[in-house]
Amino acid sequence: MNIGIIGSGGREHAICQSIKKSPKVKKIYCFPGNAGTSELAENIDIDISNFNKIKEFSIFNKISLIIVGPEKPLVDGIVDFFKDSEINIFGPDKISSQLEGSKIFTKKICETYKIPTAKFGIFKNYTEAITFLDKTQFPLVVKADGLASGKGVYICENKDKANIAIQEIFNGKFGIAKNVLIEEFLVGEEMSYFVISDGKEIQNFETAQDHKRVLEGDKGDNTGGMGAYSPSRLINKDLEEKILNKIIKPTIKALKEMGSNYKGFLYAGLMIVNREPFLIEYNVRMGDPECQTILPKLKTDLLEIIEACCNKKLKNLNVEWYDQKSLCVVLCSKGYPDKYSKNILIKNITKLNLDKSDFIYHAGTKKIKDKIYSNGGRVINFVSLSSNFKECRNNIFNHINKLNWKNGFFRKDIGHRVIDE
Repeated sequence: MNIGIIGSGGREHAICQSIKKSPKVKKIYCFPGNAGTSELAENIDIDISNFNKIKEFSIFNKISLIIVGPEKPLVDGIVDFFKDSEINIFGPDKISSQLEGSKIFTKKICETYKIPTAKFGIFKNYTEAITFLDKTQFPLVVKADGLASGKGVYICENKDKANIAIQEIFNGKFGIAKNVLIEEFLVGEEMSYFVISDGKEIQNFETAQDHKRVLEGDKGDNTGGMGAYSPSRLINKDLEEKILNKIIKPTIKALKEMGSNYKGFLYAGLMIVNREPFLIEYNVRMGDPECQTILPKLKTDLLEIIEACCNKKLKNLNVEWYDQKSLCVVLCSKGYPDKYSKNILIKNITKLNLDKSDFIYHAGTKKIKDKIYSNGGRVINFVSLSSNFKECRNNIFNHINKLNWKNGFFRKDIGHRVIDE
């Protein structure tokens, strides 16, 4: 069968590589893909917001399944757009995608269904929000309501920082803002919990911990993700039952009552406080770089899992995993997440020799005349599997040192909570 994958990051390269292993796959097309996917698939230069062109191309090239990597096409309703076609599309519909498309939508579900989350307030204008700051305690969290590529969250230690955050959001830094969300600051440890759903059944799809801050020690600006490790050190049977029963299942129920059966990956960003899970946010797709960290551990055919979800047969499938640790470090362009240069040659990347436990996933790259150049802030993801996290990280450092890309930087402390203790 012919497969289409929408997206151009490390997540999509990882999905492409996993799907490629399936004996059912005839050809893969990536919209638009990157230098890494070009080795496994045919990259198609179509704007991923142009649903008509994607559909026309897919029909003409007999694509039977489309896998949507990033959140924006899902939030914009690409799954609904393909409902009248014979092409299966993997991901949630427009209603369910509001879990990520609007933080306020999710907060209101939490309120109605008593899902544990940080206390919050919704403010319609700058004056309302600033007035609230005079009566609250710090630190607190200020959030843009809509999609912000992982960057619309401000942790504010004082009123001045909160004032700047509110100004930036209402001034349109992340698009038109009708509201701003202000939350209490929860003290605990973050965890990412993933499930996969076919609209009726859900199955666990592993755990991870992402490092979002740009600087070591989890400091500095928020980014799309500087690295991750899997599984989370926090997960156990008791905590998993709490996550499913207090957070995931009530959310699925809420969506069902709105007329939407959730299909696809669902990623709960959690804060664990005294062994109790609190929902921080939902993502309606695999995380990035969590996806790159998790998929190398997957033993079951990924295409088989996705097909089972599309055909509502997940109940019949046993998803199996390799019993190994996984760690991912993201190599970024200098200056990220602010200003950075593009089109910088990455000359040694083809010379790296990887064994079967090491992986390189391209993110912000492009190929010009058989040479690979940077094309984004997060450029390459290095992943390693091992029986322990320290060995994973050492293997990755070895490859990054051999690459010797002078225009890049990376965090040297990814996984510090499981390595340094």
